[in-house]
Amino acid sequence: MFDVLATTLTLPATWFKLLFALGTSFAIWRIGLTLIGLVCTYLHDRLASLLRLSWTVVCAYAALAATVYALALVDVPLLYDNGALIAQGFRNRAGQVVVVFALTLIAWNLVTLASRRMIPEAQQDAAFTRRSVRVQTLTGVIESSLRVVIVVLALISVLQALGINASALLAGVSVLGLAVGFGAQSLIKDVFTGFFILLEDQYGVGDVIAVNNGALNGTVERLNLRLTGLRALDGTLHIIPNGQILTVSVSSKDWARVVAAVDLAATTDPSAALQVLQTVTDALYQDPAWKHHFLAAPEQQGVTRLSPDSFTIRALMKVLPKSQYPVGREFNRRIQAALTEAGINTPAPAADPVPLSINPIEVRLLPATAHDLPLHLDKPEPTV
Repeated sequence: MFDVLATTLTLPATWFKLLFALGTSFAIWRIGLTLIGLVCTYLHDRLASLLRLSWTVVCAYAALAATVYALALVDVPLLYDNGALIAQGFRNRAGQVVVVFALTLIAWNLVTLASRRMIPEAQQDAAFTRRSVRVQTLTGVIESSLRVVIVVLALISVLQALGINASALLAGVSVLGLAVGFGAQSLIKDVFTGFFILLEDQYGVGDVIAVNNGALNGTVERLNLRLTGLRALDGTLHIIPNGQILTVSVSSKDWARVVAAVDLAATTDPSAALQVLQTVTDALYQDPAWKHHFLAAPEQQGVTRLSPDSFTIRALMKVLPKSQYPVGREFNRRIQAALTEAGINTPAPAADPVPLSINPIEVRLLPATAHDLPLHLDKPEPTV
């Protein structure tokens, strides 16, 4: 038997049969466990465990029999005969359908596994880079596209296994698709817009964007050829068809800027205020805990706005993408403490105006009636 086994293993066809038998057995075992898992919610725990164990034993025996048949080990008659029966069953239409489903499950899991391996590799880079954004975005698009291709190929293979002429069916479907395409122009517009968004790297998963002149803004959590998923600050997820996106403002591409504007009362000494601003920005730039966020030294712009009761001083800080938010918050904390320590007050908020009615006040004089006249008491006679 070992001589026959050694001779059989030298043939490439034997390895193909062996891999096909083991892969198909594993896929069928996974499909069975998935179906059992759906049924087990209505069964007792012991019965569910017994079903899983029984299915595992049956699949293991079938895999062993198929392996013996693939290796042509006729010296093991029981397993060889059962393996021949299994192979004959797979040659029938029902068996071909099962094989198609098994191969589809294997391909589906391979796509998922490959995408999960690509995303952690992108996350090993810096916290936020264009490469990581690009990899995460394209990974999702490629994964969804490959799954669509897998499902279409599996459907065609099942139709062919059932004896249905798939080519004639596809010709009819193409004509139907052309007719549907004229009625689904918005969907086609979404797909084409999404294609150019990905091709030109306009934005990607993880970018902070504002859509249509700020009508919606947030972090991109999902992007494919048809739609964009935007997570707002309050947690709301906005689903936007790509065809409805006219303008996009990206706040996290290449670099960002902190606009450090401080409003002060008109009685404040501008020179003293600018000195405080200079001190705060320089200290923040030189702080080791924050220096890695900066791409350049802070730029002082002086007094940028004047009004009767206040004025504004401003500094600009060029930072890494998405660093403008933590750097801006830290600057606000430091500038408030520095202004308080220097005795510089910010302008008090203006009082809200009291709304007056636009209609004139109307006063009407009405004649008095007997009921409106006061009661007159008899006056006492004056004493002499």
